[in-house]
Amino acid sequence: MSYIAPVKDMLFNLRHLANIDQIAQIPGYEDANLETTQAVLEECARFNQEVVAPLNWEGDKNPSAWKDGVVTTTPGFKQAYQQYREAGWQGLQHPADFGGQGLPKSIGSLCGEILNSANMSFALCPLLTDGAIEALLTAGSDEIKAIYLEKLISGEWSGTMNLTEPQAGSDLSMVRSRAEPQADGTYKVFGTKIFITYGEHDMAQNIVHLVLARVSGAPEGVKGISLFVVPKFLVNGDGSLGARNDVHCVSIEHKLGIKASPTAVLQYGDHGGAVGFLVGQENRGLEYMFIMMNAARFAVGVQGISVSERAYQKATQYARDRVQSRPVDGSIKAAAPIIHHPDVRRMLMTMRAVTQGCRAMATVAAAAYDAVHAHPDAQVRQQNQAFYEFMVPLVKGYSTEMSLEVTSLGLQVHGGMGFIEETGAAQHYRDAKILTIYEGTTAIQANDLVGRKTARDGGGTAKAIAAQIEKTEAALRARGNTDALAFAKRLSAARSAFLDTVDFIVAQASSNPNAAYAGSVPYLMLSGNLMAGWQMGRALLAAQDQLSAGDDADFMQAKIATCRFYADHVLVRVPGLRDGIVEGADSVTSMALEAF
Repeated sequence: MSYIAPVKDMLFNLRHLANIDQIAQIPGYEDANLETTQAVLEECARFNQEVVAPLNWEGDKNPSAWKDGVVTTTPGFKQAYQQYREAGWQGLQHPADFGGQGLPKSIGSLCGEILNSANMSFALCPLLTDGAIEALLTAGSDEIKAIYLEKLISGEWSGTMNLTEPQAGSDLSMVRSRAEPQADGTYKVFGTKIFITYGEHDMAQNIVHLVLARVSGAPEGVKGISLFVVPKFLVNGDGSLGARNDVHCVSIEHKLGIKASPTAVLQYGDHGGAVGFLVGQENRGLEYMFIMMNAARFAVGVQGISVSERAYQKATQYARDRVQSRPVDGSIKAAAPIIHHPDVRRMLMTMRAVTQGCRAMATVAAAAYDAVHAHPDAQVRQQNQAFYEFMVPLVKGYSTEMSLEVTSLGLQVHGGMGFIEETGAAQHYRDAKILTIYEGTTAIQANDLVGRKTARDGGGTAKAIAAQIEKTEAALRARGNTDALAFAKRLSAARSAFLDTVDFIVAQASSNPNAAYAGSVPYLMLSGNLMAGWQMGRALLAAQDQLSAGDDADFMQAKIATCRFYADHVLVRVPGLRDGIVEGADSVTSMALEAF
């Protein structure tokens, strides 16, 4: 079995949690009704199942290769990308003014999940292009938009994000690439950039690099960084490709996973200087790049969901096929498929529940993004902005950390065969590891959550979300059945633990920052677990309603069972995380450094 997109679960989330019908009432999104959405998701599933997914293992065995500055991608990637581009998938959620389809992010993110489940290495090229498009839409001049956006949105050209340098990892204040102003208004760019995803490849006609660099005489630190467009090929006045720019790939990395995605070292200006074009104003580059980074961070969270879904499907199929040992309850007298064994079912249910919880959380966050960017009511936009910004580090951090648990469980279900590359289960585990690292490690997401998203407003946004969760608890208690009451109990305990933690973070952030930040990653995991659990509580209510209405009984019963499992086995982790953060901060830093 390869991969089957979970379209039914996606549509359930869109309909009952993200309220796609309300999104379709926002000006500009009128076509985003449930019928259109279903058609888009089903076609996206068909394309990726047939064209992209079969290349996933091939990319692991035959990764991209570099020779004499040229990168050749995995056999089949170039042809698949051509089909992807021609079908219009790159422009799905981008403005129609530049050739896109203008669909909301709530639909686009689910199509992104399908693409990444099919082949994460392949999907990274469109992912980075999406981020470049968003940055140029926000900060690019009319001239830059006219030259680059249509080609990027069509997928004819791809985009990259150039931040990291050998001496500057996550600390961008250390960026040393420089840009020298020229008389014609352009800049000459010099420097080395590392870890550039799809920094060189053979799938698109041009590569549009978005590069952080310092203009001569700029202030030190992050306030002196500017953003430049530096295309692989310069663009002529008529839009055709001109001369090769002075940017070259000097090597690509050999990696643990996502091997088919070329991670390039790019050298700028070895032959007189790469021609760059300023985006926005000088010294505001980091501000503009954060637009691209936030888009990428959300997308990486979706990647965590994607690889988890793929690992779950593979493990489930293996558990159905692998015959070993008699069931402990004696229901079968001979050796049986291992899916009959309780611990295997526990592992599969954990994989399923976590994946569905993270998908629900991300879908609701994407719907908030749509309201931020298109809703006519300013107050609604403001409320959704605060919610979405709070959710981004959770979607990125929690979904990717949980993907390591899910893909690890996938190997465990396979037993010894999971450790053998030929089964394919190990690829998911290896691919997943990068997700907690790139576009900001989990600790960086957690620091953002503590500092900018919680302490800065005195916990106001966090507590406003908690108040919404409390309403879901009340609805569950009012439903009164066993599953709803059990979920309400777990959700209430988790919310209480969350509020205790928020109060601790707010109280300690300024007076004792080591205490606050010692628990930053556990706080992120606690919060992500709660937000995913909240959506699973809402899903439980919706599934019970649909079951009563006679709608797809098998699916709704499975959804109810999955939600109940999340409450009993995943949401219960939250109070323990609270104890470690609030009561265990001192033990994190108590040991002398010399003792390590």
